[in-house]
Amino acid sequence: MSPVAGAAVRDDVLAVPFAGGGRGTAPLTWGQRAIWHAIGRTAPNDHYFNLGRVLPLADRGAPVDAARLVDALTALVLRHEALRTRLAELPDGSPGQRLHGEGRLDLVVRDEPDPDRAGRTAEELLAELSGHRFGYADEWPVRLGAVRHAGRITHAVLALCHLASDGHGAEVLVRDLRLLVRRGSAGPVSPRTPLELARRQAGEAGRRSGEAALAHWERGLAQAPPTMFAAPVAAPRSPAFWTGRLVSAALPRAVDALAARHGVSGSSVLLTAAAALVAAGQGHRVAAVMPIAGNRAAADRRTMVSTLSQDALVVLPLPDDPAGTAVFTDLLPGAFAASLAGYRAASYDPAEWDALLERMARERGTEVHPYCCFNDMRLTERSAAPGGAPDAGELARLRGRTVLDFPATQERVACRYCLHLTGDDAELTVTLTADTAYLPPEAIHAHLRALEEVVVASAAGAPPRLADLGGLLDPSRART
Repeated sequence: MSPVAGAAVRDDVLAVPFAGGGRGTAPLTWGQRAIWHAIGRTAPNDHYFNLGRVLPLADRGAPVDAARLVDALTALVLRHEALRTRLAELPDGSPGQRLHGEGRLDLVVRDEPDPDRAGRTAEELLAELSGHRFGYADEWPVRLGAVRHAGRITHAVLALCHLASDGHGAEVLVRDLRLLVRRGSAGPVSPRTPLELARRQAGEAGRRSGEAALAHWERGLAQAPPTMFAAPVAAPRSPAFWTGRLVSAALPRAVDALAARHGVSGSSVLLTAAAALVAAGQGHRVAAVMPIAGNRAAADRRTMVSTLSQDALVVLPLPDDPAGTAVFTDLLPGAFAASLAGYRAASYDPAEWDALLERMARERGTEVHPYCCFNDMRLTERSAAPGGAPDAGELARLRGRTVLDFPATQERVACRYCLHLTGDDAELTVTLTADTAYLPPEAIHAHLRALEEVVVASAAGAPPRLADLGGLLDPSRART
């Protein structure tokens, strides 16, 4: 029998017991509160926030046996308190977290007779484990899986509740599990725990730092339109939210070249392009974008497994340009500085953030929220383009390999424009999940194609004029 919803095969379920860990209760951290609010706005489709990772165990040596993997997983759960922490109601009725010192997790083991298919089977198992919502108060926040061939484990699978971890934390777990399987140890543990962080944020020092961050938000929102997407332009669809995906080999080369040329980060190049295109498409002179900030600059948070990421605010005024001569690359220095300021002010109490937006809405007589999100999920920032700056011919050839499609739809997402970046040196994947009442499917693809065109043209030495950005969003220009 199997706990995996919809599984078509019979899986083994092994016990992963743990005992001897610390225990305790605390409020939610600010990062946890932020994702808990988002979960509430998205339920019952909140499986949208689940995270997943597959760890190949046969890529750097022989596969391991199941007993060794169970031991490594037990050590992982004891090492990272977030994996044995559940949602709990505090005495005042507010949501909190309870750390458990002992318990048992299930490890779903799926046999795969064909070794060449083991990786695909692991991805299928991950999709099943992460494809339904967690029971936040009565289920452990990680679902464990493994693929077995000829009696040996070839892949480990982790499906994570976003209350327990963000993307960076998921990568820490993968790294530590690999070391625990291969070596039996994973080095020093994070010096700070989620419960300690939650208690600090609930104290006086947390209050002061949160107030300073929200002062940045208030100044920025006062300069921007109340929202980047003010009025629907199309009839509602079902599902309402469509995800467009662009897979580009040209973008990584172009982004790296622009970042090196202008002394900015590659992430800020893409954020600036997205912000400028949204502003042009919606007729705004100021763009307001909410990038996801990792909040891991402090040394004691870099290896903590928890949800630390929160929304930042980047406000980008477009220059007065009556002659129409300003070009996209003119925005990069100011946008980079604005991004750094926004990321520094991205740790705050979400309840106070809600109160700020409600107050500003009353003062302005309309809802105040950018509804424009940017999430660079790549964990490393490359500083130079491998192989030197690309020429226009190379970029054109690479653009010929670009793929554009619609991989998914959702009934409900708590935003109107959500851009996500994943990938590596070879390819960059950009997904845009949008409310089709504000951005119909053809407009979603137009935004993705325009993003690539702006960055690639700029890297090739022909940055588009800001006055021309709106024309790039004409859906009839998007190649199929």
